[in-house]
Formats: sequence, C-alpha cells, structure tokens
Amino acid sequence: MTQPASPAQQDGSDTGPRPALRKNEPADGRPSRPVWARADARTLSLLGVLAALVLIGGITKPDEFLDTRNLQLVLTLSSVIGVVTVGMTFVIMSGGIDLSVGAIVALSSVWATTLATQEYGFVGVLFTAVLVGLGCGLVNGLLIAYGGMVPFIATLAMLASARGLALQITDGKTQVTSIDSILNLGERDSYVLGIPPLVMVFAAVTIVGWLVLNRTTFGRRTVAVGGNSEAARLAGIDVRRQRLYLYLLSGLCCGIAAFMLIILSGSGQNTNGNLYELDAIAAAIIGGTLLSGGRGTIVGSVLGVLIFTTITNIFALNNLQSDVQQIAKGAIIVAAVLVQRRTASTT
Repeated sequence: MTQPASPAQQDGSDTGPRPALRKNEPADGRPSRPVWARADARTLSLLGVLAALVLIGGITKPDEFLDTRNLQLVLTLSSVIGVVTVGMTFVIMSGGIDLSVGAIVALSSVWATTLATQEYGFVGVLFTAVLVGLGCGLVNGLLIAYGGMVPFIATLAMLASARGLALQITDGKTQVTSIDSILNLGERDSYVLGIPPLVMVFAAVTIVGWLVLNRTTFGRRTVAVGGNSEAARLAGIDVRRQRLYLYLLSGLCCGIAAFMLIILSGSGQNTNGNLYELDAIAAAIIGGTLLSGGRGTIVGSVLGVLIFTTITNIFALNNLQSDVQQIAKGAIIVAAVLVQRRTASTT
C-alpha cells in the first residue's frame, strides 16, 4: 500500500531529501566563511586602515610624520595604552568591562613613586606598581565575581576611589623619581636597534597575551564564559573564578603600564591614565572584540591601538585642537560598533 504524498510533495516544494550540510555552512544553505577567514579579513582591513593613515601623515606632514623620532614616539605612546588594552581585551571577551583601568594606572604610578617606595630602588618601584594594580584588580574581581555586582558599577566605583586615593597621596603634586636606572630606560641611549625599551615590553606583553588567549585552557575558558556563561558553567568551568582571574589580569596590565609611564615621564601623577579606559575599549572594539563577549583578537586590539595613536599624532602635527580629536575618536567608535553589528548579522 503506497504512502500518501506529503503536502510539501503535493505542491512541488519538496523534490527529495536535502543534502547534508557541509562544515561551516549554515542551515539556510548559504555559504559561510570559516572563522579564521573572517579574522584574517578583519586583520587585513585594519592593516589597510593603518597603511592609509601612514600615507595621509606622509602627505600632510612628510618631514615631521615620517621622521624616525616621531615614529618612535608613536610606538612608545602606543606601548603604554597597548598594554592596558591587552588586559581590557580579555575582560571584554568574557562579557565584562573595566572602566577603572586609567585610575588604576594613576594610583599605581603615584604609589610607586612615593619617597618611601623609591628607597628600595628599581625593584621596589616596579614591585609596588604591579602589586597595586593586582590589588585593585582583585577588588574588582571579588565584587563582580563573588559579590554579584554589575561590572559597570563595580569598576566605576573603583575609578572614583582610585582617583581619589591617588589625589590624596600626591596632594595634587607631581612625584618625581630620582632613580637613574629607571630614568635611563627612557633615554635614546637605551634603545636597541632603534627600538625603545617600552616598545619591547609592549611586544612581549602582546606575545604572551596572544599565546594565553589562543594556546591555553585559560583562553578557551575566557571565550566560553563570554559566549555563554551558563553553558560554560554546565560544562564544568568555574565562571566566578575565571572572572576573578580576568580582572586580576587587567590589574596586572595596569600595573605594568604604570611603571612604563614612570619610565616615560620620570614621575607619578594623579592625572596619569586619563581616559585610558575609553581608549582601551575603543581600540579593542576597532580590533574586532565584541562588547557582548565571546569574540576578539589580541592582534586586532594592538592594531586598534596603533590606529588610534597614529590618528592622534596626525591631528597633533596638523595643529588640530584636542576637542576635534575627541569628536573624531567618538565617531570612529560609533562606526566600529555599527560595522560589528552589520558583520554579526551577516555571518
């Protein structure tokens, strides 16, 4: 006895069994590029933007922009905020946010340059800067992971507290360091093959960050928590502990950046790290890190830092006011988020 035809077969809409979907092909049958191809496309596009900016700088101010000293300055300034951005990238990928990075940098720099700390020399200043950064990151992590506070609120409170404490320590004054071994690292005599030491520190942090994110269980857990924290918990990941570690990592990066600022400026100030949180978040977003978490790259974030610093340098060389620079940065952030939304909806 023959089976009656299904309604889909009767109206001719079903001509037979559907073929099996290929790997990376969505359910609607449209071709989809693999993740690595999309990542490479984003990296190439960022490199193209950076190359275009270098071209613009070379055309508008060829003698000044392409000068070796200016390029070294761009890389040096990129290094400080770049180290902060590496930590920020991990936090955002987990679905969190850290608004306190700039204030932590300021607090770490002033605490590390007090007269009592400087008595212990190079190691004492470095240890104090890193320890203060880790301490602030620990407080953020405990409040968020185990206290149940929203990351925005917890880190906003840390921003206000750290800035206030930094102001109290300095009494509004600049704390100058007199340690020659620190000051010498900022001199041109310490450059290795024309590369400033701060740039080498940034490169080392970037490499370690890339390895941790892409080659360790810690990196995979970070992506899993950002993609779906409940699924990560059911898979056996201690989500709260992972978030605590991520804010500790962010604090560590802030401590390193604070020490780099001390080398660069030879002092600690309560105004250090001003708006670093916005620059770091913007660089990570431009680099392809999703604000909702679950996706991001260290390479993209580094390119985002270089793009932002290059733009600032071009504006400064062309005597554009700081308010114009801030407006341009805001427009770039909005454009980057819109591109992310469009990319997410088509992939």
